Amino acid sequence: MNTIEKQKHKKFKVKKIVQVIMVIIGGIIAAYGLETVLIPNSVSDGGVTGLSIVGSQLFHLPLGILIAVINIPFVWLGYKQIGKSFALLSIIGIASLAAGTSFFHHTPAIIEGDTLLITVVGGIILGLGMGLALRNGGALDGIDMLAVLLSRKLPFGTSDLILFLNIFVFIFVSTVFGLQGALLSVIAYYIASKVIHVVEEGLSGSKTFQIITTQPELMVETIRDELGRSATYKEAYGGFSHEKFKEITCVINRLEETKLKEIINDIDKYAFVTVYDVAEVKGSNFRKLNNH
Repeated sequence: MNTIEKQKHKKFKVKKIVQVIMVIIGGIIAAYGLETVLIPNSVSDGGVTGLSIVGSQLFHLPLGILIAVINIPFVWLGYKQIGKSFALLSIIGIASLAAGTSFFHHTPAIIEGDTLLITVVGGIILGLGMGLALRNGGALDGIDMLAVLLSRKLPFGTSDLILFLNIFVFIFVSTVFGLQGALLSVIAYYIASKVIHVVEEGLSGSKTFQIITTQPELMVETIRDELGRSATYKEAYGGFSHEKFKEITCVINRLEETKLKEIINDIDKYAFVTVYDVAEVKGSNFRKLNNH
């Protein structure tokens, strides 16, 4: 093995170690949110964790054991459908979540009584933990894996199936925590899902703007001068008028979206604009230009 290969191997090992550590931290954070905010106030999570919480309340079994046992078939599903690395990191994450719930079980609740604060704080902490695990290649709950598999067999999207499966989970939750507890659980789960998205994508996620305007040169020049962003042209033809246009494509930071919209409106308020979320941007060209 030459020096370059050794360096690559070392970097790979360091990356995997960091992933494992972050997945473990994610599991511990999620467990803390469950045991110190949600569960003491009769609020549950969705998915396998929600089923485990209800089972723990009904049968007086340790929550950590139920989380570990019920997730076994879903981890196997993840191994078969997604891969070995994902399955191993998920095992680590689920084990951390299960151990964490046992560790924090007797920790006093940090919030009591205020239902709005409970759902918001609990959802944020839970989403932070789950998002951290997902960002680093693992998962803390198996129901997402089931939804991925079903989406390949049924004419529905993964997100639709996750929502559908969780409807049954929250109906089950209502049998133990009551209707109010189930509704609060839905709110907490919704907040957690939004936090997961932020943690996975980052606050500085990117967006693609496609702009058809009568003043493409001025638009590109202003974007460059005021945002420090470059843009590309491509030819587009009107389907009705057959008129030829220059379509501008520009990838920006999510935090620059409002400013770009202001630029477009100032130059050409009748411009045709489409905006897309971008999952990932690679390449050294995606950087701000020196606009001073």
